[in-house]
Amino acid sequence: MPRWVDPDIAQHLLREEGEVIVDEVRHHWAAFVRPILEVVVAVWLLAVTGVVPMSVAWVPELLSFGLFGHAGWLAMREHRDRFVITNMRVFRVHGVLTQSLATMPLSRILDITVRRPMLGRLLGYGHFCFESAAQKQGIRDIRYVSRPYARDLAIQRVVQRAGLRGGRVN
Repeated sequence: MPRWVDPDIAQHLLREEGEVIVDEVRHHWAAFVRPILEVVVAVWLLAVTGVVPMSVAWVPELLSFGLFGHAGWLAMREHRDRFVITNMRVFRVHGVLTQSLATMPLSRILDITVRRPMLGRLLGYGHFCFESAAQKQGIRDIRYVSRPYARDLAIQRVVQRAGLRGGRVN
């Protein structure tokens, strides 16, 4: 895909320090339901344009184009929002016109809460809430994570392998 469609995750890695991607998390398809519904309404409005009087046909047509644009914006915003787990940290890259990067070293993660609403349990997604030692953090809520329990376990494994949590006591 063109560079402006997909965020360049590799540019944010500390390759000289040995940082590698463990998992790159894209939004679950449920995050795209609203843009899809807006497109359906926009198509319906375009169909209505053919049956209303010509003097007011511009109204549903204008609304339709506005909805198409808004749906495209929402879809691009969801598509460009990435959560990345590496062997050293977790970070989130998001934004369409301006790009934001929020990073949290693995050593700062105190707790991860996985919330799975009823619809999320049915469709296979959940939301992460990170707690850290910082008062205000750049990365806290990650929404629409597919396979949230598997991703939580991946983070816990990376933290354990990095030796940031107490190991087994024999």
